[in-house]
Amino acid sequence: MVEHNGVVLVLSGPSGAGKSSLINKIADDIGEYYFSISTTTRPMREGEEEGVHYHFVSKEEFKKDIAENNFLEYATVHENYYGTSLNPVREALNKGKLVIFDIDVQGNTAINNRLGDITTSVFITPPSLSELKNRLESRATDSKEVIENRLKMAKREIQRTSEYEFLVINDDLDIAANVLRQIAITARLKIPYDRINRFVQKWENI
Repeated sequence: MVEHNGVVLVLSGPSGAGKSSLINKIADDIGEYYFSISTTTRPMREGEEEGVHYHFVSKEEFKKDIAENNFLEYATVHENYYGTSLNPVREALNKGKLVIFDIDVQGNTAINNRLGDITTSVFITPPSLSELKNRLESRATDSKEVIENRLKMAKREIQRTSEYEFLVINDDLDIAANVLRQIAITARLKIPYDRINRFVQKWENI
């Protein structure tokens, strides 16, 4: 019998790479999972919902959680804090769930530093920078300035692809989803170091 462990799947890649679309296509096939929702101090935007898009808190609340070491990782962006709260992640892991993060390269480093033995990391990208630009312009949700900033960020992040265990090139959504599905299912089989050590000790106990 295969025991499902609480494990982490990190997904990184530029905005427009199709991470959300891929997750939606494989959601029914990868077992019980928890999608990690970031906490932020920025104001809620029109159409956003608490606990769906972000957990919205005050800067005082956020700083209190920093002091109490309650974040897996956090950063300041345009004078607002963004971070990943440890408590719901721990709860999901204890229930044996696959915890999925959609996070940038700095966040991937932080998660691997804390949970590396149970983390599988995947970088997702369109086949080229020009294709990424086409997708960002086609969805018509960002200004020209925002798109330019996203492209600059993408060029920096692609240089760190080698820090990830897997690279998924999202050229064809169905093919990319099939690859990611296999990665997610395999990730469920990772065994944390403490369980490996316990097994070794038990195995040697004649």
